[in-house]
Amino acid sequence: MLIKNGSHKDLTWLRQLNLKPVSSAYSTPSGAMFCHDSIEMLRRMPSDSVDLVMTSPPFALTRKKEYGNEPVERYLEWFMPFCLEIKRVLKSTGSFVLDIGGAWIPGAPVRSIYHFELAVKLAKEFYLAQEFYWYNPARLPTPAEWVTVRRVRVKDAVNMVWWFSKTEWPKADNRAILQPYSESMKDLLKNGYKAKKRPSGHAISTKFQKNNGGSIPPNLLQIANTDSNGAYLRECKKRGIKPHPARFPSTLVKFFLDFLTDEDDLVVDPFAGSNVTGEACEIQNRRWLGFELESRYVEGSIIRFESGNLFQQDASKPRKKQPKKTDGRTRPKSVKKRKSTKSVTKNG
Repeated sequence: MLIKNGSHKDLTWLRQLNLKPVSSAYSTPSGAMFCHDSIEMLRRMPSDSVDLVMTSPPFALTRKKEYGNEPVERYLEWFMPFCLEIKRVLKSTGSFVLDIGGAWIPGAPVRSIYHFELAVKLAKEFYLAQEFYWYNPARLPTPAEWVTVRRVRVKDAVNMVWWFSKTEWPKADNRAILQPYSESMKDLLKNGYKAKKRPSGHAISTKFQKNNGGSIPPNLLQIANTDSNGAYLRECKKRGIKPHPARFPSTLVKFFLDFLTDEDDLVVDPFAGSNVTGEACEIQNRRWLGFELESRYVEGSIIRFESGNLFQQDASKPRKKQPKKTDGRTRPKSVKKRKSTKSVTKNG
């Protein structure tokens, strides 16, 4: 049930987060969207209270965009106070996933390195758990001057997605994000594989034939940002509402929800925009909070919750129960310790 201009009766946990005095723009039984400055909202929240912060802030672009991006020169200075508050509110097992795009230097076909400078700066406050590369094959060929006019560059179709953590041991489980086996792997599992060394020197044992339910995904995520937001755009057009111009796909959010959180964990998006994160959490049974300063984007984001399931998933299918994730400090009992290769010297 959607409640506008107030908190749903099931959101008793908002009081524990010191957010109850602030009126939400709308809420559901799982979370709430606030039209407020995110840094003020984060400062209200207690330390060690959030499991995941997943966001895509306004990128530092050389050309001013309508969603309020900061220029490259001031970006780090502007963004770091948000990050320090994010670090404070994260639990020791929590994660901070940051989708950030690059920029081009004005007037020349060369790139800014601001997003790498940001990563280096953040790595002094957080641990860099892993970097991901989101490849969007549907990205338009931009910048046009260098790609389609002069033909001296290829289209820029990859965003960096930095996975930071508060400690060295964030909660995670890649068994929750397994991908279907390739046909060749299915054939190998069916017909067997002769244990041998590869040309690279890696030894492939008979354990390689074990069916683990799927393959472990790489850190290159190929997700087209097209139809995943189709219903949202259609409804915005019908209502005469200007949609948020920079939305990441729900599939990207779902990947990290499944990988890094359990059901009922708390996920925060401090730059919520059209609230893709909130709806993904709603579908995946995570608690969520969205903060967005622009009222027009908050107004449009309500559509996601009024119009039902916009991601066209089959809600009637029972969700497979996943084991609780751990921080990985302890080796699984099923993994035997390797025999020591150190030589033993007898006395005398």
